[in-house]
Order: sequence, then structure tokens, then C-alpha cells
Amino acid sequence: MERKEPLAYRMCPRTLEEFVGQEHIVGKGKLLYRMIKADTITSIILYGPPGTGKTSLARVIAASTKAGFTRLNAVTAGVNDIKKVVADAKNTFLNPSGRMLLFIDEIHRFNKAQQDALLPHVEDGTVILVGSTTENPFFEVNKALISRSLVFMLEPLSEEDVLKILRNAISDRERGLGNYNLEVEEEALRYIAAACGGDSRIALNALELAVIASDMDKDGKIHVDLSTVRECIGKNPIAFDKSGESHYDNISAFIKSMRGSDPDAAVFYLARALYAGEDIEFLARRIVICAAEDVGMANPAALQTAVAAAEAVRMIGMPEARIILSQAAIMVATSPKSNSCYMAIESALNDVKTKRTGQVPMHLRNPVTDGMRDLGYGAGYRYAHDYPGNIVDQEYLPKEMKGTVYYRPSSNGYEARIKEWLDKRRPGTGQSK
Repeated sequence: MERKEPLAYRMCPRTLEEFVGQEHIVGKGKLLYRMIKADTITSIILYGPPGTGKTSLARVIAASTKAGFTRLNAVTAGVNDIKKVVADAKNTFLNPSGRMLLFIDEIHRFNKAQQDALLPHVEDGTVILVGSTTENPFFEVNKALISRSLVFMLEPLSEEDVLKILRNAISDRERGLGNYNLEVEEEALRYIAAACGGDSRIALNALELAVIASDMDKDGKIHVDLSTVRECIGKNPIAFDKSGESHYDNISAFIKSMRGSDPDAAVFYLARALYAGEDIEFLARRIVICAAEDVGMANPAALQTAVAAAEAVRMIGMPEARIILSQAAIMVATSPKSNSCYMAIESALNDVKTKRTGQVPMHLRNPVTDGMRDLGYGAGYRYAHDYPGNIVDQEYLPKEMKGTVYYRPSSNGYEARIKEWLDKRRPGTGQSK
């Protein structure tokens, strides 16, 4: 009788030998591999994108352990469910091994009360936690639970891993598609492996749908071609969503690529953000900040371009805004770099916060009234435009701050000219003043 479960469910590995991918944590001799083989699992949290094997690993553990094993879903479980698991774990009739492994799927969805209810029982060893999450557990899971668990990070499957999984499904007669008279184009398989984003579930679902959607020829053979597969897999899944931790990872990579003068990487991370539906005004703001912080006076035009791009993005919107953002990001990435403006304001702010910085010199104060003038406001002020070159030497800092240098220009781009000019304005002191 034909099985009703989806192919992705049927093809879940039953043993470590059937598990594909994640060699860095379950390769032969690795810690998790040894723990599973020796049935010495301690509390662990499996963290990684969907379809990378978190639930499959939990099933492998369940199949290989002699301890009791139960499962809760954090979306539907409550504190009472946790209490029942603990009671069962302590019941020697129900749990003669004395060990109880509790698998909690989507553990990041457990609220504080649920996590607090679980903590003492993990701590005293009544329950051995096996948690899985797509969110960074260091942000989403109780720190006390984290400290009592080993965190294993799973990565998106490689294309070769996905191809192996697909071929196993095609040939498997017991759980897969081996009983079908199938002919799947190699190009179609490789397309699925490339387009699934390292998610085996998406890959297997696409393959199963393609088989169902393909016609049988007169010889009884089902031929799956590239065009059918393209229709079945739909939109290429991106490896992050615009609200999760991966959002921050991607935007961090975007900014660091612009700062690192790599326009190709900058455009790539911009494209990922746009594809995931990132707010275009947020992206424009990040480019503006980078233009000021990382380019600065080495190319003042970069900030002008970034600000103009931000305004244009607001006016135009998508899809054309992608071109504007690309231009601005490339402008920032290919500009000479200097963070001297950033360092200057940070240093000045630190002085204002931590030092006695004095008062504004009297000659710089504006004598708004005759009485203020009589008190010495504005006395001795020299108007720069009355002097050659529109420059006049006079003290602008409070006496307590005299000689302090905040702005130290680099020798990059336009800032090299500023440095040369300032070195003359700061005779005998250079930038160490």
C-alpha cells in the first residue's frame, strides 16, 4: 500500500550511518557522534536553519538510546506538560533506565515561565534536554539552560549533500521513490540542490511534487525534467528572514563589505536583503551611516551620494530602488576610507563625559545685549574674513582643553589634502598635538 506521509518525512535517517551532512558535529570521531554511539548524551541544543537535520538528529538519538525519550513542541506545550514529563522520568515503572531524554522542538518559543519550570530538572539530571531551534539560542534561550547544555550549530547542507539525499530517495524502495519507474534528469536534480538553500525538506518536497506533476510515457516511465522542477520548487529560499538574527548577520556583512572596499560582496549582501524583503529605507540609512563613519573626509562626495540615494529611495520605491541602493553601496565600497571623523567625535564625547572641560572662552560668546558686552562677551574676537586667507590664529577651545587634537586626518583620498593643510595650521605639532 502506498504510504501517505510526505517523502521528506519518510526519508528521515534512522541511524547515524544514514545521516547526511553536518560532518563537523556528527562526523566519525566528533563529540556528538561519540555521545550518540556511546549513549552518553548530555543536555544539548541543536541550532541551525530549517531542513538541516535538527529533528532528524533527535530521531536518531531516540532510536539509539536505551533511556526514556519523549517529545514536546514548544508552540503547544505548557508548564503542566513539563511537570508530567518530570513525573514520568521519576517513575521507575515507566522509566526503568532512570534517564529521560526530552526533545523540545522550537525551544526558542518557550516563554520564561516554561524555561524556568524546566531548569531545575535539567540541573539535577532528572531530564536530559535535547532542544532544537532556528533562532540563536544565546539570545532566545534562558542563559541558565544554555550554561547547562552543549550547543551544536548546524549549517545549510551543501549541494553535494542534497544531491546524495535526493538520489537516496529516488533509489529507496522501502521509504522513497524506488518503486516508481523514474527517470530524473541530472540537470533537474542539480537545480533542486542549488535552489533549495541547503534545506533538505524543500528539496525532497520539490522532488516529490515534480514526480507527481510529471506525465507517464507509453512505456510506463515517469520523466522528470528541468522545466517541471523549476515550477515545483518555486522561489529560492533565502537563508535568513528580515526579522530574525540572520537579518543582523546579513546587514553586518553588508556594512563590513562596504567598509572593506569589496563592491562585489556589498552588492551580494544587498541583493540577499532585498530578496528577503528588507526595508529599503533601512538599507539606505545603513549606507548613509557607512559613508560618514567609514569613508568620511577621504571622499566627502560619498555621503552626498548616500543621502541623495536615501531620498531617491523614498521617492521611487521598489523595484527601481534596487538600482539606487546598488549605486550608493558601490560608491561607498569603492571610495578611499577614513574613520577620522568618527574617531574625532567619539574622543570629544568621551572628554565631555569624563573631564572638566571648562567654559566657552569669552571672546567666542555672542554679546546679544549691551550688558553682556560690558561683561566682556565677545571682547577680543577676531573676525576670520578680515585676515589674509580668511584665517586668523586665535584660541577656540576652553583653556582647560587647549592644545587638544580630535581630528587626525588620514593620508587617504581627499583627506590627504586636508592633512597637508592642517599640518601647516598646527605648526610643529602635526597630529600628535
